[in-house]
Amino acid sequence: MVRPRKTVTRRNVDYSEEDWKRLDSFRSMAVEILEALKKFDIFGLVHGSVARGDVNESSDIDIIIPDSIPSFKVELALKENGFRNLDRRIVMATPWQLPKAHIYVEGNRMVTIPLEKPKRLEEDFYKFGGAASLEQIENEERVPGVDKRLVLIEPIKNGHRESQVIGREKEVAKILDVGIEIVEERIHVLLKRDEIGRTGVFLERELTPEESFESAWNQITKNNPQITKRYT
Repeated sequence: MVRPRKTVTRRNVDYSEEDWKRLDSFRSMAVEILEALKKFDIFGLVHGSVARGDVNESSDIDIIIPDSIPSFKVELALKENGFRNLDRRIVMATPWQLPKAHIYVEGNRMVTIPLEKPKRLEEDFYKFGGAASLEQIENEERVPGVDKRLVLIEPIKNGHRESQVIGREKEVAKILDVGIEIVEERIHVLLKRDEIGRTGVFLERELTPEESFESAWNQITKNNPQITKRYT
């Protein structure tokens, strides 16, 4: 039986000067990637705490490409703007979830490209955690989203407001403009993780310098009937 999480009392969190400086620094690193992509007409979003504003020293800078596009365009955009030594991996959490191309860039940054057309639930995943565009970042906007504690983070003038998600699923879905299904799915997944711990991923494959994401993915699906059944 999955144990419930502790109830989070609604509270406001004020940011210190150090917090604001850290957020500005992380966002500047995200903007470097977003601007590089924009030069090649690629629309990217920053996802998670950098979009919401509640960053800490160990926060990752996650850039997502919401649509499935040729991966070489993204790699070219990065390389043409001075990003080198890219670590490229295909990652799939489970046999039935969205396969993703991960490009790891120096500075704790990662660019994610879907290798198949995302389904509605998979599109809502990023909005659930908070996703902001280059324009929003440049305008110093922060967006609401839910962190891994299942706490809703809502930006306010001096920081953010935290509140409980469990028991407020419909309200949270409305605030985030997502379907109720993603709220319920993330609650289930994260509570299950509390119970059994992190179990790793179904697939993580590092690419050789000669491989493209698409050719590697085609080879993976050819040799794995579980994945082929999910995506055909």
